[in-house]
Amino acid sequence: MHPYFQLNEISFTYPQAGWRGLPAVSLEAFPAEPLLLSGPSGSGKSTLARCLTGLIPHLYHGEMRGHACVDGLPTAETPLWQLSQRAGLVFQNPAAQMLAPTVAEEILFGLENLGLERSEMQRRLDETLERFNLGALRARAPRTLSGGEQQKLALAAILARQPHGLVLDEPLSMLDSTSTLDFVDLLGEQIVAGRAMVICEHRHEYLAHLPRLRQVSLSHDPGQLPEAATGAPGTLSPEMPPAPASQKDPLQLKLRRLNARRGSTQVLSGLDLDLYGGQVTALVGPNGVGKTTLLRLLAGFQPYDGALELADEPGRKPALGMVFQNPDLQLFNASVRHEILHRLTDPDMGYYAWLLHALGLHAYEDTPPLLLSEGEKRRLALAMVLIHRPEHGILLDEPSLGQDARHKYTLIHALRAVAASGVIVLMATHDLELAAQADRLLLLSRRGILADGPPAQVLADSGAWHELGLAIPEWVH
Repeated sequence: MHPYFQLNEISFTYPQAGWRGLPAVSLEAFPAEPLLLSGPSGSGKSTLARCLTGLIPHLYHGEMRGHACVDGLPTAETPLWQLSQRAGLVFQNPAAQMLAPTVAEEILFGLENLGLERSEMQRRLDETLERFNLGALRARAPRTLSGGEQQKLALAAILARQPHGLVLDEPLSMLDSTSTLDFVDLLGEQIVAGRAMVICEHRHEYLAHLPRLRQVSLSHDPGQLPEAATGAPGTLSPEMPPAPASQKDPLQLKLRRLNARRGSTQVLSGLDLDLYGGQVTALVGPNGVGKTTLLRLLAGFQPYDGALELADEPGRKPALGMVFQNPDLQLFNASVRHEILHRLTDPDMGYYAWLLHALGLHAYEDTPPLLLSEGEKRRLALAMVLIHRPEHGILLDEPSLGQDARHKYTLIHALRAVAASGVIVLMATHDLELAAQADRLLLLSRRGILADGPPAQVLADSGAWHELGLAIPEWVH
């Protein structure tokens, strides 16, 4: 049997950063034998995915050495439209591949490019909407969907084309646990049907039972963390400069009867909640339930009805910094250093150094931000928010996307250091292992907060998880 995807000593260097890219890699992926590509954040997995599908060298320019083939065709010498008929790529950031005005048209766009008969396009559209539970969203604009819904749409649009090869760059990162398990089952069906598949994914526990799965690890990691940040939780160096100064009194933020809409869709309805400083709080719920909307509301970006105020200062709105789900929306400058220090006339350089080391960014000070991996971009966006020391705390939307296990430990360390100053730290996440490390876990449903308490207690509340329709994987505890 011939390999469907083949890389022979492929290396790539982006022109904007002489060292950044992919070291020489050789691999083969065969039909019906999925290949799981693992490695540290920033090791080059997304670059490799672009090489596998021909986006490098056709769309991303730089210095490429070696040879890549898809279904026997050399990628450098084959037009991209021919390669796209043989292999589909699901991007790590799903918003980057949304082109059409509605969900249905997003799926149809790829089918039209295949030149299919109208009846066949309609059949595939209907089947895809049903298989991915997107029927109720078919007329929605992709930009109005949640990150998880966008991810399902990106996956659906690629699979509707039925390519014989699939390259998936963190396809599970923004899916809730039940959607993740359903999607892994779908991948299993694709494998049994004989498709070749390469998966770049940090949440590899979900993939362990895929048939005939092989794993290849990229060990290249230019951003080694300081020794104090690489161990178990709690090992962040106490000699590092402290996070923002402590509050005089415990901070409490009161949310009462909050209602919010996204377009014509009612997302939050009559929500009551108290948030407290001094603790890391995780917010979990199904895709599309309103987690991002709640964060945007708290940050002042989302209109709402109801009451939102600080308990000790009635009528005053909170001053909270937010790290977006899509960090590209926050990146504008030429280097990591300039991005973090942007518009600061007298920055605390000791705190700046602490942020670089605590978030594993010290090797990238001169790197253009848009050349960072998705995980590195998220850590950069967090540093950009923290350097301004937001008065009442920070909000994080899917902070673990693109983070390997070691960087998740580092993230939790940094968030605990911030929370220890008495401010609010609230993160929305589908990563239940990350949520289990918080001090408080909230389960958000359409009718409000369904469960609230220490993570171990909430994770043990099987009735609440069943009502939400979310599964708890066996390795989460």
